[in-house]
Amino acid sequence: MWWIKVLLWRSKTKSLPLPLKNYLAAITPVLSQRFIDAPLMAIDLEMTGLDPLQDQVISIGIVPIVNGVIPLDKAQHLMIAISGSVGQSATVHGIVDNQLHKALSIEQAMQWFLAQTQGHILVAHHAPLDIQFIQQQLLRCFGHSIPLVFIDTLAIEKKRCLRQQDVLRQGSLRLGASRERYHLPVYSAHNALVDALSCGELLLAQVAAMGEIKQLSLKNLIDIY
Repeated sequence: MWWIKVLLWRSKTKSLPLPLKNYLAAITPVLSQRFIDAPLMAIDLEMTGLDPLQDQVISIGIVPIVNGVIPLDKAQHLMIAISGSVGQSATVHGIVDNQLHKALSIEQAMQWFLAQTQGHILVAHHAPLDIQFIQQQLLRCFGHSIPLVFIDTLAIEKKRCLRQQDVLRQGSLRLGASRERYHLPVYSAHNALVDALSCGELLLAQVAAMGEIKQLSLKNLIDIY
């Protein structure tokens, strides 16, 4: 845990725009909390592709987890205007160009994202990909990026599966396949809000399977990028 705090402290000492500085200040006190007490925010992004340096974010879904419960009335979904067309990515996420004409700009979207997730540990499935996209958008909008603290449900599931078997079947760590092992319901995929909810539910199932949820600390679950 100490190395995460050091990285955050080093970033806070840099000259950063106020929204980024406030974001870092708000996350540090959360790190020492128990899982059950910590404010968490499950997130998912839909993008035009898988390259954070070249592709664009077109939607963000966020779902809070509060005291081990998901308040669905607090879930939110945001569409983002992009430069150019969504292209062939529409076959994956189903979002077409005319749905983005009145969407928020990426600058507005990042301001919104920071405000909504400030003071929360982020939760995502295959989190490093989403985190890299967010980092690139922060860099684009503010001229700086900051370390983001997160829990990766895919990484948790990979460790669990490797304890039970030596070889992982292809596709066995995808969100739907992971949920199936906990007998969670089947949801449609590639909608940012639905996938964020799916990820939040998966995390709660994973933690419940670990046992003693009220005693579990964050330190063995979180990472930073």
